[in-house]
Amino acid sequence: MERKLVHTTQIPIRWGDMDAMGHVNNTVYFRYAEQGRIEWMASLGLLAGNREGSPVIINASCSFLIPFTYPGTVELSTYLEKPGRSSVVSHFEMRLFGEDRLYAEGAAKIVWTDAATGKSIPLPETMRRLAE
Repeated sequence: MERKLVHTTQIPIRWGDMDAMGHVNNTVYFRYAEQGRIEWMASLGLLAGNREGSPVIINASCSFLIPFTYPGTVELSTYLEKPGRSSVVSHFEMRLFGEDRLYAEGAAKIVWTDAATGKSIPLPETMRRLAE
């Protein structure tokens, strides 16, 4: 599977991101991945409610390899697979900023939809060109 790097961001780990076990709660990893996707789509002008439709996540996964702890900064890289007609699979990698070790990795399938009907529509050309 060929993937293309489309966005990298840094996200500070907050004290409140940790759980009673003393590491970042598993659910927060999905928020970090969401933050990366939103920043990337915002940079393209493709946020929900625009005239080109809206992105919907239809599935998401994450493999937790090394636990994050406070303090620190997550470096999140977002990649795309070759797009389909109305969808594209995004992948993410999370590292502690300044380290090469992979802390978490996962994916989310994005389907472009017409907000009024809820039905899938073709991906915006901006996204398609970037992913291909």
